[in-house]
Amino acid sequence: MSVLTAEQPVVDFKKAEQFLGQFILDLSANYSGVMALLGQELGLYTAMRGAGPLTPHELAAKTNTFERYIREWLNNQAAGGYIVYDKVNKTYELPEEHALVLVEKDSPFLLGPAYYVVNSLWKDKDKLLNAFTTGSGIGWHEHHHDLFHGVESVYRTGYLANLNSVWIPSLPGMETKLRNGGRVADIGCGHGASTILMAEAFPNSEFYGFDYHTASIAVAKQRAAEKGLTNVFFIEAGAEAYTQGNFDMICFFDCLHDLGNPLKALQYARTKLATDGSLLFVEPNAGDNPEDNFNPIGRMFYAASTALCVPHSHSEDGDYCLGAQAGPAAVKQIVKEAGYSRFRIAQQNPINLIFEVKH
Repeated sequence: MSVLTAEQPVVDFKKAEQFLGQFILDLSANYSGVMALLGQELGLYTAMRGAGPLTPHELAAKTNTFERYIREWLNNQAAGGYIVYDKVNKTYELPEEHALVLVEKDSPFLLGPAYYVVNSLWKDKDKLLNAFTTGSGIGWHEHHHDLFHGVESVYRTGYLANLNSVWIPSLPGMETKLRNGGRVADIGCGHGASTILMAEAFPNSEFYGFDYHTASIAVAKQRAAEKGLTNVFFIEAGAEAYTQGNFDMICFFDCLHDLGNPLKALQYARTKLATDGSLLFVEPNAGDNPEDNFNPIGRMFYAASTALCVPHSHSEDGDYCLGAQAGPAAVKQIVKEAGYSRFRIAQQNPINLIFEVKH
């Protein structure tokens, strides 16, 4: 008696080889991501910046590290194109253009500290395994502290390049209002990067940063104190619990999709928004369909959404779980349900969609 077996799939080995090549590139990048984080934490990139060509011995001496480790690290960085190798003189150099991406705090290109976010994802992997198998959520406060440091540094890059110069001016009349003296609420402010940038640009206005995360509010207060700002205030409060009067602008920077109940948050914001005020949302630039986002940026945001956004939303009442790639249609629907009459895309770039919402 013969035994029926499932038909074996026909394998195209050329396609398998192509995918293997893609996977090796990803694997190499992941291995080297650890090296990039070492470059951040040991100050290797900073020491190389502006120093011209260096030997491993010279870089080790500058950073109080061991030469044999430095030599191997430098070769990894040169193989990845992060630094330039001179095979004649056997020296290594960090181009200034690369330093703008890796270490320059006020650069519009800074992404180097994003590896702190990646590091936090690996450290929280077991929590994610549990979430996948039990359906539990993971609150923002439950993540490794590298996440908060990485998010502050990387998102500040976008805010520094766009917030005061492009996004706020795209809301009719708002820039003038803030120059003359307005009141702004920054919901989910984290370490306060966005709040502080606005407070510096508009000294006649008052800025209130709200976040439920105690440790983040403490850091935000410290950042403001270091700047000597007197027009910015950081208060521990959730998206439905701030009580400091009415506001001319209420901002949700990269956080609306994280909320368990964005509908309630927007309904509450409506009670705190001045009659002619505006809500300002900054969200990842995503299409309404999954396939619209099948690109390198979408891939990155879907990973962040899986590990950070959906778990946090799932940890809160409401459990909307919009995710980082929700798209404008999903956001518009919630805005409409919350009772607002005006919704538009005010600005967009490859990374962000900027929405204006009014009564």
